[in-house]
Amino acid sequence: QVQLVESGGGLVQAGDSLRLSCAASGRTFSTYVMGWFRQAPGEEREFVAAISWRGPTAYLADSVQGRFTISRNNAKNTVFLQMSSLKPEDTAVYYCAAASSGTDWSRGQMYDYWGQGTQVTVSS
Repeated sequence: QVQLVESGGGLVQAGDSLRLSCAASGRTFSTYVMGWFRQAPGEEREFVAAISWRGPTAYLADSVQGRFTISRNNAKNTVFLQMSSLKPEDTAVYYCAAASSGTDWSRGQMYDYWGQGTQVTVSS
């Protein structure tokens, strides 16, 4: 079992930065692929970023390439999403997710565990 708790969301202005954190419980955190997804009101859930269990391999959605960075600290059971140059269209609830297996990191169904989400609002 893995429990995920996101934090770091908030209200910012366009162009600002935010860092989201996802704290995980469970002994096998370091073996999971960790992902971030987001969902805006009235929209479907959207893949944002994912990182391999060792950390060196990361995959980001085209919409956030060059602006967002994903990283993890296995010693602290935490994964981060550094968001820069935020835009109003980045406004959404951001969810952290963990997958014990699978290769299609952008597919939500691959993930076994989900956090409750943290709201990010970017004003223009």
